[in-house]
Amino acid sequence: MKILLLEDDTLLNEIIVEFLEELDYEVFTTFDGQEALEAIYENRFDLLILDVNVPSLNGFELLKELKSNSIDIPTIYITSLHTSQDMEDGFKAGADDYIKKPFHLSELKLRINNIKRLRHIEDSGVVKLSENIFYDNDEKILKINEKSNHLSKTEAKVFEYFIKNKNKSVSIDEISLNNWVYDEVPTATTIRTYIKNLRKILGKDKITTIKGLGYKLNL
Repeated sequence: MKILLLEDDTLLNEIIVEFLEELDYEVFTTFDGQEALEAIYENRFDLLILDVNVPSLNGFELLKELKSNSIDIPTIYITSLHTSQDMEDGFKAGADDYIKKPFHLSELKLRINNIKRLRHIEDSGVVKLSENIFYDNDEKILKINEKSNHLSKTEAKVFEYFIKNKNKSVSIDEISLNNWVYDEVPTATTIRTYIKNLRKILGKDKITTIKGLGYKLNL
């Protein structure tokens, strides 16, 4: 699991990075909002941990910018802004969670685990998707009724994004922007081909077309 941390307090930044790395997370750290935004456009992250009052671009503005471009990455705010209005602003910006400073690192761990559960983010191993459907994140194998189907690297990217957004409609643009950096994005036609291949494996009823919105994984 790859995490971007935006925190301009040098000491706190180091403490959080050390803690997350001890939990076996890969951490990209930054102290500046604009720098963080550029890193997100150039890399794929599974989780954002954002301070709000940081140089160049504050945490609220950063997340709004991402949402306006259909980039949906689970996000936790860590901030000294304590009022109910601050929290409301954070959730309106699109945050999944909001932690007030100071906080215990154990609380951050609990919040991360909760987001992983709610957003279907798996580090590794086999995920049970339904009574007869399992997915192996490591081997990229989709197992249905005991039959194993090996997914290509790109098919796996698309399918894993569907899993993270299970029972939610996602557009072709959203799939593209959340899985590839800009210079590597496949065409919409190519992504539709991958979805067609996944339907052949899962059954047409498992990935439905939502008119005007995109596609939805139904498991």
